[in-house]
Amino acid sequence: MKKNILKVFAMMTFGLGISSCGENFLETDYYKGIEAEGGLSTVNNISTALNGTYYNLFYYTFAGNYAINIGDIPTDISYWNSKTNHFNNIYTYTVVDTDTYLNDIWEYGYKVADNATRVINGAQELYDGCTAEEKAQLDQIMAEAYGLRGYAELMLVNIYAHQVKVNGTDFSSQPGIVVIDQKPIEALAEVTRSTVGESYRAILSDLNNALTHFDAAGGDRGSILYFNKAAVYGLLARTNLYLENWNDAKKYAQMALDEKDITTLTYDAKAYAALYTGNESNTESMLSLAITQTDNWSANSNGTLWSTYNYSPSPKLQAIYGTNDCRTSIFGWSEKSTPSVPIFTGGKLSQHSSGNSAYATNYLVNAPEMYLIIAEANLKTGDLANASNALLTVAKRNADITSVNDLPATSDALMSFIKDERARELFQEGHRLYDLRRWDEAADVFAIQAPNIAFTYTNYKISDLVFPIPSAEVNSGFGVEQNDWSGTLPK
Repeated sequence: MKKNILKVFAMMTFGLGISSCGENFLETDYYKGIEAEGGLSTVNNISTALNGTYYNLFYYTFAGNYAINIGDIPTDISYWNSKTNHFNNIYTYTVVDTDTYLNDIWEYGYKVADNATRVINGAQELYDGCTAEEKAQLDQIMAEAYGLRGYAELMLVNIYAHQVKVNGTDFSSQPGIVVIDQKPIEALAEVTRSTVGESYRAILSDLNNALTHFDAAGGDRGSILYFNKAAVYGLLARTNLYLENWNDAKKYAQMALDEKDITTLTYDAKAYAALYTGNESNTESMLSLAITQTDNWSANSNGTLWSTYNYSPSPKLQAIYGTNDCRTSIFGWSEKSTPSVPIFTGGKLSQHSSGNSAYATNYLVNAPEMYLIIAEANLKTGDLANASNALLTVAKRNADITSVNDLPATSDALMSFIKDERARELFQEGHRLYDLRRWDEAADVFAIQAPNIAFTYTNYKISDLVFPIPSAEVNSGFGVEQNDWSGTLPK
C-alpha cells in the first residue's frame, strides 16, 4: 500500500540554530539557508549545503546524542539511576509511538538523507560545465554526501526495522525504511517502504559511490571531522557484518585500518585516556563529530546524558572488565555517587581538555571496531588463528592478556569472548542493541538494584525488537505504515 511521506526538509548552514516556522511535521522550506528551488547553482552554494547536512548529522537529536545512545541505553550494559527522566521510557521498555526521542531521530535522520540527496543532485547538474578543479571539489562533495546518506540510512534501518540477519536467519524481506536515492522525496509524493534488504542494498550503493567519488577527487580532506575513505571502508565493514557477509566484512575492516595506517592500539592507561581529550585527539578514530567547547549542545550533549542525567555502565558491564584493563581508567564517579544511586562522570565523554563532559565529542567509526569485526568474521569462516590474532589487538587493553594463549582455545568460547569484548570496547558507541539482536541473545534488560547484577526482564528475545515509527509521521498523511512493534516489547 502506498502512503504519503516526508515533506521537504530544512537545510541549515553549519552553526545556525534550528527553527520551525509552521505547523507541518516536517517543514517544506529551507530556513536561513540555501533556497530549495534553484539555490544549488554554484559550487560554493553546494559546499555550503553540504555543511548544512553535516549540521543535521551533528545535531543532538541524531548522531550528536540520540541516535547513538539508543543503541546502548535499552541493553544490558547501561544503568539508569532514575534521578532524571531522560531516555527512561526507552530504558524501561515502556516506549510508545509518540516518544520524543524516536520522533527526533526519525526527523533528523531523514534530514541528513534528504539534504545529502539534494547536494548530490546539485553537484551532478553542475558537473559537466565545470573546470577540472571544480570537478575535483564536486567529486569530494559528492563523496561526503553519499557517505552521509549511507550512514543516516544505516542508522534508520537499524532503529526502525528488524535486524537484517539474526544468527543466520534472513529477515531482508521485512519492512525497512523509505529509501531516498536518486531524487529527494517531494512534498505529498506517494511512496512505499523498501524492504530491509532493499534498504541495505541502497546503503551499500551509497558507500561504494562515496569511494568512487573520493578516487575521482584524488582523495579526501585528511581529517576525521569529515567523511573520508577510511570511515567509508569502516561503514562498509559494519554493514557487511550485519549482513553476515563475512569475507567482505573483514576485507573492508582491514582496508579501513590500512587507509588510516593503524597497526596497533593504545594500551597504557594515561595514553588511553588521552584519546578522549576531544575533537581530533583520538588517533584510533576514523570519523568524529566536530563538537568542541564552543560548538556543543550543552544540557542536550551526549556527555550530559552519561553524567548529570544519570546513566552509567551497568554493574554487569563493570564486572566483565579485568582489574588491569586500561579502559576503566576513564571511569569516574561524582562525589555524590553511591553504590545504589551511581552518578557517572562521562567515561569516554569525560576526558575533554576542559573537564566538562558536555564538550566531549562522539567518535563514530573507530579502529577497535574494525579489529573486532575481523575477529568475528574470521571465526565465522573457520579461521580460528586469525580470529585470535585480531581479537588480541583489542583484548590487550587488559594488561593481563599478553598473547593468544590467554584467549579461549575453542570456537564457542572465543565467540563468547568476542561478545564480551565488544561490550567492553564499544561501550558508549551505540552498537550493543544491534549486536544482541543479530546474535539472537536471550537478553537481560532494564538493570535494577545496583550495585547488584539484576534485571527486570531476563531471557528476552531481543532479536524481535523493533521500535515504532513516530505517530506524527504515520498520522500526518505524509507517513508510512506503522511497525507491529508493541508485541515485540518484553513482558
